[in-house]
Amino acid sequence: MRDPAERLRDMLEAIARIDRYAARGRAAFDADELIQTFIVHHLLILCEAAYKLPADFCSAHPTVPWTQIQGMRHILVHDYFRVDLDIVWNVVANDLPGLKGQLETILQGLGTTP
Repeated sequence: MRDPAERLRDMLEAIARIDRYAARGRAAFDADELIQTFIVHHLLILCEAAYKLPADFCSAHPTVPWTQIQGMRHILVHDYFRVDLDIVWNVVANDLPGLKGQLETILQGLGTTP
């Protein structure tokens, strides 16, 4: 079983992979189904890692939007036909940078490096 630090690193790795293709911009995202699928896949990995974190760990870090992350996981896994690419891009462009910083800070507090 993976510990919380490993799961946080999984989340950060997913963000790094997303960033690599998101750097191409919104127009490339809209035009390329492969980029869309890649980004959605890595969002799913990020969300799944968050979903597997213990509840007490999440409670100890209430500034991270765990409920919203887990809600996105539910949509990506169970309601995949409802995936809205505008929402996906909004998350990538507006939410992931702040989440990345929060996860790095938590890891540092755990005494490990991102």
